[in-house]
Formats: sequence, structure tokens, C-alpha cells
Amino acid sequence: MIRVLTVDDHPLLREGIAALIDTQSDMQLIGEASNGREALEQFRNHRPDITLMDLQMPEVSGIDAISAIRGEFPDARIVVLTTHAGDFQVSRALKAGVRAYLIKGLLREELLKTIRAVYAGQKRLSAEIAVEIAEHAADYVLTPREIDVLRLIAKGNANKEIAGGLLLAEETVKVHVKNILAKLGAKDRTHAVTVGLKRGIIDL
Repeated sequence: MIRVLTVDDHPLLREGIAALIDTQSDMQLIGEASNGREALEQFRNHRPDITLMDLQMPEVSGIDAISAIRGEFPDARIVVLTTHAGDFQVSRALKAGVRAYLIKGLLREELLKTIRAVYAGQKRLSAEIAVEIAEHAADYVLTPREIDVLRLIAKGNANKEIAGGLLLAEETVKVHVKNILAKLGAKDRTHAVTVGLKRGIIDL
């Protein structure tokens, strides 16, 4: 019996997964969590074979929860379920040690196969995500500070406001903005935000 823990802040999605797993003779849903903090507690209590983890959640994000769980339980087998196919998010999740990465729109077709594959020791990426990673493999990565600046640009802040918020000189912010545009291949600030959102570098 494959024992499954599901972690997502949307009750309807958790219900859908529960209904799907309930039809399988070789699977059992042994716990649910609505954020990363609960996920760690549930994992400690139940030690599931497979954990289905959303990335965008309140309180503690999916990436932080994955890191915390694998910090305590290095053999934890975690499958990411997300609406985001952005290569940056995928790379962070894979570095944190997830075994599979699945877009929520493909759950009905792929979820059960993915659970069984990961339980058997395999890793799985959907074709859509593999293409996304390959497309950006040679791209320059933004530094943490550049990501901070891009996040503030996305909130509509001018350079002067960004400088004040991050305790930087305005000239330094201008350099960061120039680097961000170059690394993302963006024409302007708005385009940079669009690329950042699409690739999962930032979220709103």
C-alpha cells in the first residue's frame, strides 16, 4: 500500500486528489495539510511514502517545506504539484530534492502513474517542464539582490523607492536594473516583470 500525504492550500484540489486516490486499491491517503508548516508536522506524524506538495502556499512555502522535510528525512519522496511551469521554480524544487514535478492541469492523466513511478524509485518531469528547463539552461541566473529589485519593480516602485526599501544607493539600483534587463533579455522594466513571472523567478 502506497501511503500518500497531500499538501495544498486549496481544499477543492485536496478533495479531488483524495477522490482519485480512494479509487485505487494500492494507495491510501493518510494525511492532508494546507501549508508548509502543517506539512512538516503531518510528515513527522505519518511518515508517508509519497508527499504531494504545492509550491505557492501561505505561511511556509512549498520549497521551504521540502527543504525542512528532507533536512529531517533525507529519503522523503516528494512530488511537486503546481500551476507554475517556470524553469526557475523547477530548478529550485529539483535542487531541494523533489522526485517529480507535475502541472496541476495534468493531474487526471498523470498523477497516479507519477505516484507509482516515484514509489518505485524513478524521477519524473512532464515534457512541458523538460522543454522549459532546456530552453533556459544557458541563461544567466539573477542574484538574490536582483530578484529583490525585480520583485519591487513588479510592485510598481521607482528606482528611488527601491533604493530606500533595500537601503541601497539609487545608482546601485540602476546597475541592478540594467543587469536584470540584460540577463532576462527584456526590453524594459515591464517586460522584465513579465519574463520574471513566466519563469517563476517572482510571483505576485
